[in-house]
Amino acid sequence: MISYTPRMSDTFAISIELKKRLERGASLYRAFAALDHPFAFPEDQYPEWHPTSYSFRGMVKLFYYREITGESYRSLTRQQELADIFGLERIPDESVLSRTWRNRFDEEGRGFVTNGAHALVWEVHEADFYAPEVRPLQEVEPSLFEDDDAESRPTFTDGQIARTTRLARDHVFESFDYGRAQNAMYEDNRFLELQTFLGMARCGTSQGATRFQFRRGKQYGPHGDTHLRTVKQFDPDQLFDGFHEATERLLSVIQSEISFGRPVTVAIDITTLRYYGDVEGMAMVSGTKEGDERAFKFATLSIVGWNIPIILAVEPVRESSPWDSNPPNRIHRVVRRLVRRAQELVPIEMVLCDSEFDAKPVYQTLSNLDVNYLIPKRTYSAERAAIETMDDDGQDVAVESATVHTDHGSHAMQFLYVPSTKSEGAAVFATNLRVEPAEAEAFCQRYSRRWQIENEYKSIKYDFLAKTSSKDYRVRLFYFVFAVLLHNIWRLTDFLLKAGVDAEMDYAPVLTAGECVELVSSALVPGD
Repeated sequence: MISYTPRMSDTFAISIELKKRLERGASLYRAFAALDHPFAFPEDQYPEWHPTSYSFRGMVKLFYYREITGESYRSLTRQQELADIFGLERIPDESVLSRTWRNRFDEEGRGFVTNGAHALVWEVHEADFYAPEVRPLQEVEPSLFEDDDAESRPTFTDGQIARTTRLARDHVFESFDYGRAQNAMYEDNRFLELQTFLGMARCGTSQGATRFQFRRGKQYGPHGDTHLRTVKQFDPDQLFDGFHEATERLLSVIQSEISFGRPVTVAIDITTLRYYGDVEGMAMVSGTKEGDERAFKFATLSIVGWNIPIILAVEPVRESSPWDSNPPNRIHRVVRRLVRRAQELVPIEMVLCDSEFDAKPVYQTLSNLDVNYLIPKRTYSAERAAIETMDDDGQDVAVESATVHTDHGSHAMQFLYVPSTKSEGAAVFATNLRVEPAEAEAFCQRYSRRWQIENEYKSIKYDFLAKTSSKDYRVRLFYFVFAVLLHNIWRLTDFLLKAGVDAEMDYAPVLTAGECVELVSSALVPGD
């Protein structure tokens, strides 16, 4: 058999071929399906006798796809249609994917994949055409595909990662108190261990509790119904107090390495968890933009930018719906509670929200909290007329001064008209900072930091959230808040690993969310 040494020209040739197809409007899926460029592959580190049912060439392409999209291992396993284009019988499960990347690829092989894939990400974003499957540019640093920097990137043993994950986990778990009797049959941590296992296994409470007992012993963990009864003992205030204390402990670890003396930028957004049951008596179930769908809604506030991406606050959203008597949603109150909780933990300089928060009460609330904001504005007739005037005058940028008046105060603000990054024409942003026209476009680019919160929601839902069909909102709330805590454990673990080797504190994690949840659970639950 002829052996090939992979060259960087080979991996970049793949990127160029994929880019050409994406520019012509092909999806990334179709671009890979049509890819026929011959190139040398890295060397398979498994010996010939090693038992494996997955083609190495197919796995190279699969990991190439993963590095372009930023998909988690768990997300890939739900896209079995990818198997055909990569020449695989099926997409392997998460543990196989993790082992393959660590053991079947050597450093040169991993570099071959990441160098070419990340180069494509940069090429796509710099070319200014729409390719929705390609991950955000901020997830990829130039150093990831520069040879001089590759040697200095930190590497970690499985033991280092496992020990660090346990440390991060313990900082979170110790903050929860169920308020149960001293002589209770199960320690509080047993319930948290089970909840972590449910998130890892992505199964229902009853099935997950049975599997948990099978692995740890019948007397070690609670039954599913016992677990649910215990979860229901948390009232919302108690749950949020536990979350706040856990986050404070988590930040205290981070602050031993870096200081939050400088105010941070945060993002606020709302995510939905679909609900398919009867809505009668379900006051916390809301309608969605899709019209006939129903969902629980949660708002979160996260640190964004190149800081440590931690979720600082969670708030349930209660809306008026045809099947309940809830008052109309006052989103500014949700914003106020989120920001106030976060301000107890870190100083905040800027708040980024999407257009769902485009409302005068939100503007005034943020101004009253003494924070700056940057929020895209919905375009109505006045904004469309202003954009038409800009076009007639040949202007790309305009700044309009205004004043917000509400029952709770007033303040000066501005509307910034800048070229849209998503379509033709202009986008409009609202801010309470004074921005000169020459600075407006660069200032509005700060809004791109908000993309991180979308990645957080993906990880929470697909890597950390346990399944449940319970109609009891206390269960739904606890499951979501605990999934957010697992996300924070992941990011704290990543921070501690980098701090341990004096690595640069960038956004891109050194281990995936799927790997982290496996490690948290493996520290709790011995393997079969």
